[in-house]
Parts: sequence; C-alpha cells; structure tokens
Amino acid sequence: ALQLRPDDKHCLVARSKCYLKLGDTENSLKDAEASLQNDKTFSKGLYQKAETLYTMGDFEFALVFYHRGYRLRPELQKFRLGIQKSQEAIVNCIGSPSSVKLENKEDLYFLSRQAESKKAKQKLQIKLTKDQKRTSKQEHVRNPQTERQLLGELYADKVYLEKLLKDEDLMKSSTKQGIKVKDLVLGGITYLDKRTEFWQQQKPIYARVRERKLRQQRWIRDKKRKPAEVARYIVKSMEDIDMLLTGGSPEESCNKAEHVLKTIQGWSDDEVPNKNELIGNLHNCIGNAQIEMGQMDAALQSHKTDLEFARQNNLPDAISRALDNIGRVYARTGKFQQAIDTWEEKIPMAKSSLEKTWLFHELGRCYLELNKAEEAQNYGEKSLHSADEEGDVEWQLNAGVLVAQAQVKLKDYQAAILNFEKALEKAKLIHNDDAQQAIIIALDDVSKSFIKELKEGERETTAD
Repeated sequence: ALQLRPDDKHCLVARSKCYLKLGDTENSLKDAEASLQNDKTFSKGLYQKAETLYTMGDFEFALVFYHRGYRLRPELQKFRLGIQKSQEAIVNCIGSPSSVKLENKEDLYFLSRQAESKKAKQKLQIKLTKDQKRTSKQEHVRNPQTERQLLGELYADKVYLEKLLKDEDLMKSSTKQGIKVKDLVLGGITYLDKRTEFWQQQKPIYARVRERKLRQQRWIRDKKRKPAEVARYIVKSMEDIDMLLTGGSPEESCNKAEHVLKTIQGWSDDEVPNKNELIGNLHNCIGNAQIEMGQMDAALQSHKTDLEFARQNNLPDAISRALDNIGRVYARTGKFQQAIDTWEEKIPMAKSSLEKTWLFHELGRCYLELNKAEEAQNYGEKSLHSADEEGDVEWQLNAGVLVAQAQVKLKDYQAAILNFEKALEKAKLIHNDDAQQAIIIALDDVSKSFIKELKEGERETTAD
C-alpha cells in the first residue's frame, strides 16, 4: 500500500475529511489549509477547504474556493455543484442577489470575514452569551417534530440536555476546572438551537426529504411549475447523484439519476429551457455509475447517448466530456484502438494543460499496449511537456515513466535510463514509495540490457 507522511497534501485532505465527518470543522479547516500551503493549485485541497467552509456556514468564502477549483479543473462536476449550492445558500440567507450590491473587492472582502472568524475561535474560555442566558429563562417553543427532522441523531442529545436542566442539584455543581455544569448544559442546548436555525434556513439534503416529496406531488398536480422550484429540484438532485457516486454508492447514484431522468423527460421544454443538455448530463451520470459497477456495455451506451445529445444541441463541453468517457470505457475493456480514435478526436477540445497532460498520457499508454512504441513516446513527451507547464509533479512522474517505457521498447536504453532516473527523483519528491520501488527494478533491468548491448557491440567490433 502507498505510504504517505502525515504532512503529505493527500494525507492532510484525507484527515480533513475525517474531521469534517466527526463535526470538528476547526481541525478540518486547518488540515485543508495545510494541504494548500506548498501548492495553491492542489484541486483536492481547494475542494476540501470549500466543503469545510460551506459546512461552517461561511458560504461566501466557500464560493471563492469553489470558483478557484472550477477555474483549475472545469471538468470536475463537484466544483460546479459547489458553486450552485453556495449561491443558493447565500440567496437563502440574504435574499435575491439583485437586492444586494457588493463592492468589487473580490477575495479581500472574504479574507476579512475569515480573519474575524479565526479571531473569535481563539477565545477558549467558556462564557455564557446573551442567547444562552435567555435560554435559561425562556421555554422552547419550537415544534419538536421540526427539531427532530432538522437535528436528526442530535435531537436525542438535546432532549437529554433539557432533562438535565431539571436536576437542580446537578445544575448547582461545578467541574474540577470551576465551570458550572449549568453553563455547560445551556451552552450545549444553545449550540443545538443554533444548528436547528441554521439547517432550517439552509435546508440540507437530509433535512428536506418530506419537503421534496410534497413539492414533487404538487408538481404532478400543477400543470405549470415555478422556474425557481424546477431549478432547485434539478440542482439538489444533481448534488444527490454526485454525492452518492463519490461516497461509494454507485448503484444508488444510478437509480437516482434514472428517476430524475424519467421525471425531467415528462416536463415540457418551457419548464426546463436546457432540457436536452440536462438529459445528456444525466446519461453521463448514469454511465459513470455503471462504470463503477463494472457494467461496461451499459456504460458505453449511456455515454454514447450523452454524445448524441451533445452533438444534436451543439454543446462543445458536453461533446468533450462524452468523448472522454467513451475512450475511458474502451481503454478499460482492452479496446485500445477504439480508445485512441475517440481520444484523438477530443484533443482539439482539451483546454487546460492538466487536461492535456492526462489525455496525452492515456493515448501514449494505449499505443504502448498496442506495441507502437514511437507513437507512445511521442504522446509521452507531449504529456510531460503539459505536466511541466502545469507544474504537476505527479503527472511529471507518470509521463516520465511512460516515455522511458517506450524508449525501452525502442531499445534506446541510454535515454530510457535517463528518464527513469528523472522519474525516480519525482517519486522521491512526492514520497511515492511504490513508484520508487517499481522504477528501481525497471532501472536495473534496463541497465542490464544496456550493458548486454554494449558487450555485443564490442564483440562485433573485435570480430571485424
């Protein structure tokens, strides 16, 4: 297994995800920021920081980092969904954007907000806020059913804390540090009240199941649906589909996408202006889920349908996406020439250096599988050039190894040794132990072949 140091950026992101699931947003944000310390363009770190900020309720600053990630990796759907959900959250909090005018200060506006947030977190002493003091005097009038739905598993904790308040003897006692138990209990209740208000305002996926069902029932009854309702349903449905897939539930993701597809197909073009684009995107989601489930024939058909819709409606980004996925299915099923034909059609559509790096590498790998070493070396060098432009060490490593492997096939052993040595340095730089071991073995084999070739050359010279 790959061994990573605790301060490796991938390790930091993984740890940040764990903290976020545990509800420890402060440590989650700290690790997400640490993953970006040496590489401000690390897309996984940008996404994790955005997700943490969104969970903390800092929607504007989360929006900044979703946008940064989207500019770097426009092909990743999760950044687009992040932008959409942040914008919706901001509108839910402050109203329609048309009623709000912001100065053009870009990141500085949000940086000041983050600085204030960090400053507030430095106060470690437990003090009762005005809200907490009011809590001790006021009875809770919120509907218990609503609270149960919004708080989920935390509702039982709130009920337990409220029961503790009735124990007068316990409330008069203090901890070893001198903190009153009553203050701690009231602090916990106030925190849960604030979370209830937050989720009631934000209405996340797991708190709006009943609301979505009722809304969908109304849509079935009403002939004309409000554009805002349609838009919200689409955005949240796509978010569900993506979360299920990235969360390791491809079957559920596929079922959800098929259900949404059936629903959308029953609506008119007036209700869904971008209906064909959306249908193509849903076929893309279904295809990706089918790939994860190993249903390659079905996945190929889904992505071909996506391509058909994209071409019919002249959608360049969707065409590029579909060609990408079709090539991926062909490569995974060993149909390397079909993968090459598909991906070479995509080359003019590749926008960023990072996208070109991946595309050229995969094309080179397919040519290598077909024993076409010259073409493999050519695409490997193109991939390496794009990786250098991007400054991505991991892809520099991958492309360097591909070039070296092609040169071994061409019996250009001296050049292969040089490229393997460069790749070894890259593997050491990112602490990829598995890659280091594989390259060392390859270097040993190439060196033996090179020495053998030299000896044969000497014998031929002596014989002459």
